[in-house]
Amino acid sequence: MKHAGIEVPVKNAPPLDPGFLPVLKFNQAFLATAKKPVDIAVERASGQMAVCHTFIHGTPEMAEADRYYVNRLVKTILWMKGGFKVYVAGDEDVARYLREDFSTGGIQEFDFDYMANVFEHPFEVVLCDKVPEQKDDPKAIGRHMDGCRIGFDAGGSDRKVSAVVNGETVYSEEVVWLPKVNSDPQYHYDGIVAAFKSAAEHMPRVDAVGISSAGVYIENRTMSASLFLQVPKDLFDAKVKDIYIRAVTDTFGNVPYAVVNDGDVSALAGAMSLEDNNVLGIAMGTSEAVGYVDSEGRITGWLNELAFVPVDVNPAAMRDEWSGDIGCGVKYFSQDSVIKLAPAAGIQLDPALSPAEKLKIVQGLMAEDDPRAAKIYESIGVYLGHTLAYYHDLYGFKYVLLLGRVMSGKGGDILFDTAKKVLADEYPHVAGKFQLTLPDEKFRRVGQSMAAASLPEILK
Repeated sequence: MKHAGIEVPVKNAPPLDPGFLPVLKFNQAFLATAKKPVDIAVERASGQMAVCHTFIHGTPEMAEADRYYVNRLVKTILWMKGGFKVYVAGDEDVARYLREDFSTGGIQEFDFDYMANVFEHPFEVVLCDKVPEQKDDPKAIGRHMDGCRIGFDAGGSDRKVSAVVNGETVYSEEVVWLPKVNSDPQYHYDGIVAAFKSAAEHMPRVDAVGISSAGVYIENRTMSASLFLQVPKDLFDAKVKDIYIRAVTDTFGNVPYAVVNDGDVSALAGAMSLEDNNVLGIAMGTSEAVGYVDSEGRITGWLNELAFVPVDVNPAAMRDEWSGDIGCGVKYFSQDSVIKLAPAAGIQLDPALSPAEKLKIVQGLMAEDDPRAAKIYESIGVYLGHTLAYYHDLYGFKYVLLLGRVMSGKGGDILFDTAKKVLADEYPHVAGKFQLTLPDEKFRRVGQSMAAASLPEILK
């Protein structure tokens, strides 16, 4: 297959999506003939810097390929690590491409606006003689079991809370709520505080509160989160950015607290159950939720929003309704992937049904060993095998923990086995470097809310 003038060899194609063109395969083919060095750095909060040393062709006949490559590369860095300022050294055209693409009216206008809002800083691309040095600020967080702790996990359809005393869960509850359809942040605040108080009733005191929540959090502040989707921007800025901080301090005063993305807390729970580190957690459910715990057991503070990282360079790839971009992980590793592949498998799903209901129908067919449903999971397994090799290139993880509704049942087994086969066949040099794992009983005992409870350190 060919894209932007680059011939891309692929051995394993998804049976229901033969046009799938893995981004890693494209990058490898592109870099095989690219010789002109270019350095790119992306600045994020507190002066942290993600740096990439790469190559382009730098010739007029390869301008299309060069522009496409750097566009996808910078988008990947932005959604993996986050950032608001892109530095380019080594090629003026690259800076111009990125400045045009990531701008008001540019093809990456969504990313341009999103990152500016998250980091509360105008997004910009600058040409420089030398990019800044790499700088990260990972934090050792979690695995604290001492004292009386509350662990709160805010989901899109239910909220969970646990009371944990010296590492033992003494109480837990799960309450249905509707945060995504409520525009008044008082609804969210009251639900959070009610959960806190419910857990506190089962302990003699509260020493610390840990919070796991979908979204982007910087210094415990809510910068972006689908839970508050309907909240108007002025109310979001006034009432939501510090909602968890207020909920803790209003309820318990000056106790230690930590607010962490739920994907990172899932990865932490996985690391706790594995009793090891360097874990990437991927939850395939409503979207693709990802978290990472590094080799030292630390949370990096990166966005890890791999749902919006490109995985497919096929120009006919499916478009994501939210970001407006094509070929990104959300359409490959979530219930959306099952739904998009169903027609190609010969399965017609009622458009009036919700995505979750459509997934249940395919899962029901899979439970009956329907070969059409099996092809869907096989196709997602091929996607995953190719993409895990790419994710390993980005993270260098030791374990991948696969979670979420899409991984459940017989379909999950097919997906898992197919991914392993593709890795072994197409990326043998990578396949042996990490272990694919599924949640075990110990992970389920640790749980998301208990892992959240372990987040803050109680200072003696």
